[in-house]
Amino acid sequence: MIHLRPVEEKDTLFIEAVYRSTREAELALTNWTELQKQAFIVMQSIAQLTDYKKKYPGAIYQIIVCKKKEVGRLITWETNDTIHILDISLLTSSRGKGTGTIVMQQLIAKAGSVQKKLSLHVLPHNPALKLYRRLGFEIIKNNGDHFYMERKPVKGR
Repeated sequence: MIHLRPVEEKDTLFIEAVYRSTREAELALTNWTELQKQAFIVMQSIAQLTDYKKKYPGAIYQIIVCKKKEVGRLITWETNDTIHILDISLLTSSRGKGTGTIVMQQLIAKAGSVQKKLSLHVLPHNPALKLYRRLGFEIIKNNGDHFYMERKPVKGR
């Protein structure tokens, strides 16, 4: 059973853990102490959230819960014609188990019900790129660092 719940103030450490799980490969390449790594994660996580709040007013911040356990986060922002997936991240231990697929299918169903396209940015080497393609997302732009992908709603839904 997978569901989403709003982010609460008590989720700060969990959100930092999720963010860190997305940066572990980079951190492994440093010669930083654990204290330096954690300071970097806190600083970067705060900077990312501050940037999202500034650029995407009204974005929806949610925690992904699977079998009563917090496993990731989802940040979306809606416009008149698009649901933008700003961030979908799962803890390393929760990846590859179908959780991301289910969350994405829920977003696809929601977008279809309101006839909005879905959009996201993804790094070319991110394993989730295969999932997005399998779910019908198409690469619209390549800015050199990220692919911008969209999935149009199915007509008649």
